[in-house]
Amino acid sequence: MTTWWLMRGDVRVGELRQYGVDQPTFLCHFVSGPGWEAVRELFEAWAAVQGPDPDGSRNAEAIRPLMDLGLTLHPSDGGSPLTCFKGCILRIYGDRARLRY
Repeated sequence: MTTWWLMRGDVRVGELRQYGVDQPTFLCHFVSGPGWEAVRELFEAWAAVQGPDPDGSRNAEAIRPLMDLGLTLHPSDGGSPLTCFKGCILRIYGDRARLRY
């Protein structure tokens, strides 16, 4: 199974360890890193968006600050990094994460 490092510049925000697939989403365990506290509230705000969002405005409002962080995912196998919210969508719920790219 794949492991990714979630980075904000040179700071490791956390680590995602894949444990399964719910096509087209990779299911991961999330282990926080030194940069997690600086971004935690933004991921929690997006996770709190529940229920219908017909025009996508509530999700867009929650995602915008995350997009502005410039987060990247670096696969442990040395593959090319992914830019979060451009090359992939990442949702983090406590110690679990869902990744789609």
